[in-house]
Amino acid sequence: MWGMAVDRRRLRRDADFVKLLGTGKGGEFGAGKADLTRWAALIVGDAPVTPPMRGAVAACAITLEPIASRGTWAGREPFGARTGAAKTGMIAVLTRARLKARKAPAFWKAIDPVSRALPDSEGLICAFGIGEAPVGFQGTVSLWRSAADVVRFAYRQPEHAAVVDRTAREGWYAEELFARFRVLDVTGDRAVIGWRDSP
Repeated sequence: MWGMAVDRRRLRRDADFVKLLGTGKGGEFGAGKADLTRWAALIVGDAPVTPPMRGAVAACAITLEPIASRGTWAGREPFGARTGAAKTGMIAVLTRARLKARKAPAFWKAIDPVSRALPDSEGLICAFGIGEAPVGFQGTVSLWRSAADVVRFAYRQPEHAAVVDRTAREGWYAEELFARFRVLDVTGDRAVIGWRDSP
């Protein structure tokens, strides 16, 4: 926790966009499910940057290339506005939202069925929640075997499709970002991110 605080300035000097994030326990999502033993760093830039590792006993790094992105994070478009698509290979998906305080209870209730269905999704490699302080600045990271697996879950899985529909109608977010990436490399201990064989 100390490293996440004091190394933030150095990272911001060396990269274009940096967020140091808490994560959820295992593949869990939602308020009250934080894992104080696992932290994440999102680092955007042209040159490799080493994230803070004070006290870490294991680490995993995922190198990504953005292929599609819409929305903002803290008022910025960290990956640029992109509308590409990947034809082959592993895909990473990042979602991030700042919830409207009065809408948060309805949002957390709505996503509970999605988080229960996610682990059984075809093509899922790993998934975990991410969050910033204060509560309500939340998101997800997931890795999939292919773009087809992402589409199947996002638009054809009933619980997730229902949440997508309600998001548009109910306006849960004050700010949102959805991005997809081509996975270029995965190094280190994959158990850190909950890597598993596809079902």
